[in-house]
Amino acid sequence: MLEKSLQAIFLLSLVSFTYSFPLSTSKRWIINAATGQRVKLACVNWPAHLQPMLAEGLDKKPLGEIVAAVVKMHFNCVRLTWSTFMFTRPNYGHISVSQTLDSLDLKEAKQGISKNNPFILNMTHIQACEAVVGELGAQGIMVLLDNHISKPDWCCSNTDGNGFFGDRYFDPNEWMKGLSFVADRFKEKRQVVAISLRNELRGPRQNEPDWYKYISEGARVVHKRNPHVLVFVSGLNFDLDLSFLQKRPLALDLDNKLVYEIHWYSFSQDQNMWKTQPTNIVCNKVTQSFINRAVFLTTCKNPAPLVLSEFGFDQREVNLADNLYMTCLMAYAAETDLDWALWALQGSYYLRGGLKGAEETFGALDSTWQHPRNPNFLERLRFLQTKTHVPTTSRTRTSYIIFHPLSGNCVNANARNELYASNRGPFSRWSYGGDGTPIRLMDRSLCLKVVGDGLPPMLSNDCQSKQSAWSLVSSSKLHLATKDDEHGGELVCLQVSPTNSSQVVTTKCICIGEDSSCMQNPQSQWFKLVLTNVLSLA
Repeated sequence: MLEKSLQAIFLLSLVSFTYSFPLSTSKRWIINAATGQRVKLACVNWPAHLQPMLAEGLDKKPLGEIVAAVVKMHFNCVRLTWSTFMFTRPNYGHISVSQTLDSLDLKEAKQGISKNNPFILNMTHIQACEAVVGELGAQGIMVLLDNHISKPDWCCSNTDGNGFFGDRYFDPNEWMKGLSFVADRFKEKRQVVAISLRNELRGPRQNEPDWYKYISEGARVVHKRNPHVLVFVSGLNFDLDLSFLQKRPLALDLDNKLVYEIHWYSFSQDQNMWKTQPTNIVCNKVTQSFINRAVFLTTCKNPAPLVLSEFGFDQREVNLADNLYMTCLMAYAAETDLDWALWALQGSYYLRGGLKGAEETFGALDSTWQHPRNPNFLERLRFLQTKTHVPTTSRTRTSYIIFHPLSGNCVNANARNELYASNRGPFSRWSYGGDGTPIRLMDRSLCLKVVGDGLPPMLSNDCQSKQSAWSLVSSSKLHLATKDDEHGGELVCLQVSPTNSSQVVTTKCICIGEDSSCMQNPQSQWFKLVLTNVLSLA
């Protein structure tokens, strides 16, 4: 059986990979090192760092089918998590998957793996990890190997002993040994494009001097062992904070391989804000906080790429704060064309927090791993999976795409000059000169003009009318408003119809002032003008 397991790994390694690697960086962008063209990471997290030390879901579906689902959902990379001990301690990584499942009394999980992926059981955990990486590569998926934790378990808390250098399970020397092993072990796997040094540093021991010391040492270890991979660096406080780098940049030369990562959830700040304060005000507040904590790294004197390596929400859409936060985040991610990794792929766990078969409501797949948990959300993500900006000269022609983050659709015009909203390209291109100016459909000399409250706007030659002068209003700057002079001069806002997500109308603006008592949800009226320099978007 072991011979067959090794043969399976070998066969996977023979499959040609569809991308050209390695990757590198150019200012704030991740690029193909050979061509200089931008490569946008649109990833999903796939945990393998918990006690079973195995990529989740292999008890539910064959490995190849799980990876095929990743492809079908239009992700182009996987952030595959791993624990240090699996690569540094023989009694973790060098025993068989079957032995570990037995020791954890995971009978049902073992039976499921025996049915769906029998070749995995007699593999060691390291071999099983290689099999997963091999299948991802065989199907054209890039891999970011993320050192998530030291001792295999659910992550994270301030007191789990895995939080910061010097904690009970977090010996810096053992950590660097693990990084070195992984960098070397996967050196020939071209689909492994990046290694993340550590997930969510945290806890009472965390401090900046040790962060600079050990992050620098760990990055050099990885780069020395495998100079081709990108090196991902996370911040402090559960990877919510890189702001200290404004005072003292990380003096690290990795030959254009350094990438920063940051996390952002609804609970990253006071989640209750979304329920007690106006949505426009909260969105502006949390977005500005995100910029101050991390995004400055992409615009500073020596800019570097920033990847939002964890974000997500309860995909059952039963949590109001989660729902409001996600639309706010999507607006900003679209505007800045962020690289990202959604939490998460898995619909369930073998074992999480002592519970066998625990469900993951943040998962893109349902608990059976058969279907997407929330197909509508995957449709919303489609535009964020599109590359809207590439590194180029300042002379390149730019335009705007009008993106509606609540639906994931963009405002387009058909050949009959009728407006509609869709997440499928090609997308209409627009020009806009700022507040009080028309929004023009490029190459047709037509402008958006309001007709009346509750009615679709029209494309008109009358670009000088006050009803064709649009401004970004509200504290979120996500409302596109103009005056309906023919019906009392009231401000009306662009909106996707609540009953038909492909229809664009104008209606009375919702909560655009500073009234702290206005608690209506305005997100059907949120639009982001996304600047793009990409000539062809599909």
